[in-house]
Amino acid sequence: MTPLPLRPDSRVLVLTGAGISAESGVPTFRGAGGLWEGHPVTEVASPEGFDADPALVWRFYGERRQARKTVAPNPGHRALVALEHALGDRFLLATQNVDGLHREAGSQRVLAIHGELFESKCERCRVPFPDERTYLGEPVPVCPTCGQRIRVNVVWFGEMLDPKHLRQIDRFIAEAGNRLVFLAVGTSGLVYPAAGLVDSAKQVGGTTVLVDLAPNREHARRFDRVEVGKSGEVLPRLLAAAQ
Repeated sequence: MTPLPLRPDSRVLVLTGAGISAESGVPTFRGAGGLWEGHPVTEVASPEGFDADPALVWRFYGERRQARKTVAPNPGHRALVALEHALGDRFLLATQNVDGLHREAGSQRVLAIHGELFESKCERCRVPFPDERTYLGEPVPVCPTCGQRIRVNVVWFGEMLDPKHLRQIDRFIAEAGNRLVFLAVGTSGLVYPAAGLVDSAKQVGGTTVLVDLAPNREHARRFDRVEVGKSGEVLPRLLAAAQ
């Protein structure tokens, strides 16, 4: 396998999606038709769903927290850590995953653009705080300061991404220009605005690479290079020369 094309001044932007976490055993819900216990995931991952049945939503995320504690980062996560160590501030990782596996592996320059599974926040105060409790069989948690409901700190369907994250990504791309290498890993390319990053990278003259086990044909056509396979097997070989 030809290594990732890096120059001494290259800047690497990585976008990871559900595929890299699936290799660690984190469920994607795609195999179940987007269902959890017969409920569409949109029912348990939306403001409307939380308003309709907050206890059900908390059971969904409580079970996800439980399951997450049983898995660990895989070689794909660790290969990205090694690349970050080699590049320093010329590296930025944006992940659509909320599981925290990148940070557990050792990544530091990480933007969790869809939120953090192990954080919660008050609906009114909006300040995230670390939280590993599952709340299974417990009342829906409320804020000790204002009494409003507490929810998990993830971006639900119908909600906007943090504009600070988007600005940081845009700034990284603009500063990199044609020195940019954009590496997308395990993402379907169906969810915007993250799906548009490949176009932003190409607009500045960057090189674009996709690593995916089963890439979407239309999504894959937008990249300069596509590597088909498990990220835990492909990334260590693809990035070996840069470490």
